[in-house]
Amino acid sequence: MRTRIFALGLALAALPACASYQPVPPAFHEELNGPYHLDSGDRVRVTVFEQESLTNTYAVDQAGFLALPLVGQVPARGKTTGEIQSVLASRLSDGFLRDPNVAVEVDQYRPFFIMGEVQTGGQYSYVPGMTVQNAIAVAGGFTPRANQQSVDITRQVQGQVMTGRVLVSDPIVPGDTLYVRERLF
Repeated sequence: MRTRIFALGLALAALPACASYQPVPPAFHEELNGPYHLDSGDRVRVTVFEQESLTNTYAVDQAGFLALPLVGQVPARGKTTGEIQSVLASRLSDGFLRDPNVAVEVDQYRPFFIMGEVQTGGQYSYVPGMTVQNAIAVAGGFTPRANQQSVDITRQVQGQVMTGRVLVSDPIVPGDTLYVRERLF
């Protein structure tokens, strides 16, 4: 009888934690399927054909800008590589080059962050196609107390910061912050 009462008490104690759980909004996963939007920490490779002095790798600074020769500061935060490509071609054709041919691609993605019940939390380099499980492996794996079923991810979606609980098989995006919770039992 005491065992049943104890088990019932544990189940009732866990209810408030379940009640506070909110499923991730659809926009949380739509971010995975849409075009990649640049932000601070990204590095892009800009190729201006037949212009060796302009072809280089440039970092998106903390303010969200790319600093390039001739054209100066170019707003990059929230823009796709295609949008940056158009802006650069337009600015270069405005008195600098006749009919410039510009290509922009991501050279290095901004890092992701992981904390909680992993061996070595911190900041790590993002690799395209990475899942939560890959990120945990990079951080040295789970601790013995870790909840190994799901993880909380904080992600910026359409200018808003959202947190959602996902399975370890779910993909991550650059800039995500992963939190591995402690298991109850």
